[in-house]
Amino acid sequence: MISKRLYINIIIRVFLIVILSILLGYLIVKEQSLRFSIICSLTIVIMTSSLISYLNRTNRNIRFFFDSVRNDDSNLAFPIDNKSGSLRELHMSMNNVNHQIQQLKIENRQQEKYFQKILELLATGIITYNNKGFVHHANSAAKRLLSTEVLTHLQQIERIDKKLFRTIKNLKPFERYLVAVNTKQGEIQLLLKSTSFGSNENELIILSIQDIKHELDEKEVESWMRLIRVLMHEIMNSITPITSLSESLSNIYLSGDKLVLPEEVTEKTIATTLQGLNVIKEQGKGLMTFVDSYRKLTRIPKPEMKLFKVSELFSRVKILAGSLDKGGKNDISFLINDPDLEIFADENLISLVLINLIKNAVEANENNPDCKIKIIARCDLNDHPEICVSDNGPGISEENLEEIFIPFFTTRENGSGIGLSISKQILGAHGGSLKARSVPDRETVFCMSFKG
Repeated sequence: MISKRLYINIIIRVFLIVILSILLGYLIVKEQSLRFSIICSLTIVIMTSSLISYLNRTNRNIRFFFDSVRNDDSNLAFPIDNKSGSLRELHMSMNNVNHQIQQLKIENRQQEKYFQKILELLATGIITYNNKGFVHHANSAAKRLLSTEVLTHLQQIERIDKKLFRTIKNLKPFERYLVAVNTKQGEIQLLLKSTSFGSNENELIILSIQDIKHELDEKEVESWMRLIRVLMHEIMNSITPITSLSESLSNIYLSGDKLVLPEEVTEKTIATTLQGLNVIKEQGKGLMTFVDSYRKLTRIPKPEMKLFKVSELFSRVKILAGSLDKGGKNDISFLINDPDLEIFADENLISLVLINLIKNAVEANENNPDCKIKIIARCDLNDHPEICVSDNGPGISEENLEEIFIPFFTTRENGSGIGLSISKQILGAHGGSLKARSVPDRETVFCMSFKG
């Protein structure tokens, strides 16, 4: 920064040159003194040369300063000894700026090392690269997941796994993708998430890589354990009365350790026996129905995908939904935000899911005199089509909301507990999802989401 003294120094020099120039003109015109004119002219030349030299020296120092800043060289120091007051102040100012730049660089390096240490401690792999594929940084977790010691360009990932390389290359900012990769330790499931910042020319992409196979395995085991608990509960409920009743019937025909005599068998005994056998038969049928439900649950047909209009689906379902509302007390409405909305799916399977959701809503509002059921088709925030079924019934408790998609879980006395499980599997087979949310005594919503 140029000081005030520098300005004053320049102004004084220019002022003296102007005075001497006026004096020279006076000597030439009025006095006509050759000697004094020559002396005055020489003085002007010397002062002008001194001013030019002074300005060049100052400009050269300023240019050196800005060159050092541009070249990221903050070690340049300007001498302050044996300098005039203005130059000394200028040099001191530039040295102070250099010192501040040095301090900022030291702080930035410390912060950079700090963040690098944090990245190295993360279990999630982090890779930063530019739009040309050159890797700026890859932490240890990323190298470990990719089974490589050095990663300088994304092209190196192609040698590790071509599918993974294509996925990363085509991954757009803010997208997520799950990809299976075969490694020496076996198959791993990598969840890729991408974000970017900067301009188009200097865009920097941050890619996070997370191995979620362990989490998926834990969730799978947990799901199986919950399913087994439900299966055991249902089977025990069916077998326990059969065992107890069989033991009671056996005791009728035993007297101590011996069989009763034929003449001791009365009509009442026979009637009791037949009644008990009928109960055993009914329980057996119930158990067979339960097993058949499980068989249906594990044999979801493969979807026959085609493009169809939601309006046509609604026209078909509206007729079927009318038969569910036998008393006609429910207000069932169908809404479509876009009449031309289309879905690529199996229309028959989606129709079954939609009917099941409407049926559940009707049954849940059995005691609701002001029941309103809405079936809405629209596009979500990601511009993917979705169909939602909402009702204003009693709702689902937070505890049950976590269990409703578990096979055979039901809160209804005569419910099978497989409708929502099958519906969720059907949506999964389409690459979509079935999600639920509920506010008790206010609203319950089931949403089917499809791929765009």
